[in-house]
Amino acid sequence: HRSLSTLLPWYNRCRRLCSPLTHNTISNMMNSQILLATSTSSKGPAKKKSALLPMAAGCIAGGIEATCVWPMEYIKTQLQLQSNVQKKPLPYTGVISGLSYTVNTTGFFSLYRGLAPTLIGSIPKAGIRFGLNAVIKDNLRDKDGKLTLGKNFVAGLGAGVSEALIIVAPVETVKTKCIELNKSFLSGMKYIIQTEGVSGIYKGVTATALKQGSNMGLRFMWFNKYKEIITKDGEKKMTPLMGLFGGMSAGCFSTLGNNPFDVIKTRLQGTNASKYASTYDCFQQILRNEGVSAFYVGVVPRMGRVVPGQGIIFMSFETIQQALEQFQFFQ
Repeated sequence: HRSLSTLLPWYNRCRRLCSPLTHNTISNMMNSQILLATSTSSKGPAKKKSALLPMAAGCIAGGIEATCVWPMEYIKTQLQLQSNVQKKPLPYTGVISGLSYTVNTTGFFSLYRGLAPTLIGSIPKAGIRFGLNAVIKDNLRDKDGKLTLGKNFVAGLGAGVSEALIIVAPVETVKTKCIELNKSFLSGMKYIIQTEGVSGIYKGVTATALKQGSNMGLRFMWFNKYKEIITKDGEKKMTPLMGLFGGMSAGCFSTLGNNPFDVIKTRLQGTNASKYASTYDCFQQILRNEGVSAFYVGVVPRMGRVVPGQGIIFMSFETIQQALEQFQFFQ
């Protein structure tokens, strides 16, 4: 009893000293856990959106972009079809002279030759591109919802190859021959079937897949990184001006990166494609007969078409997607 009486004051004193410490320690631990939980939830995997949302926004943006920049595509294709070893070169050598010559000789609307098949293809093509890219990205994200540059490239590559095989290859073949022969869409289609059969519509499919896959891989890799930086990883909304600059820079980057594929694809889809045994043979002949510089023929008019075009399509896509998010159907 006496021992207990002696120890009790010491016990009460220790409890008074320890209680505030214990209380503060527990409070600090609880606050830390709350902050950790909040931080983790904010940086966790992003909520997956419906694939219909980017697909619908991509379809609309694709139609807008194709119509706006088609004259530059027309001149670019004409310049690429002109081989350095041809006996009859084109009466123009650049973008401005090409636009001027075409308008003066065949009229302004001839600049839109070949637009019909491209416009028909551009709407579903852009839908597939943006929709499939979103789906692949969602499946490649890590546990924190992040994507590396490599994964962004793979997502764009997959979307690009898919759109090439489904839509781009046949549409580009018809478009190229319509421009080269100065024919309408129906006349060009009829010509291909009569001279080459139905399989002629898929000329250059390998080169098209290489061109489109690398194009979209480089483009989405650049734009997604740009968007991550400019929006501070989603904390801010992408404005139309931000989308325009991001798309233009992505278009410039991808054009410089894969123009050789574009030249090979165009040659294989032209009326003189029969002189090439394969995609590799086309590459060898161009390199042997015309030199390395031939792989960058048409790069200036292509950039004149792609750079503003990608600015328009990415700006349109981001703006349209934000507008469509308000509808329950796309949530």
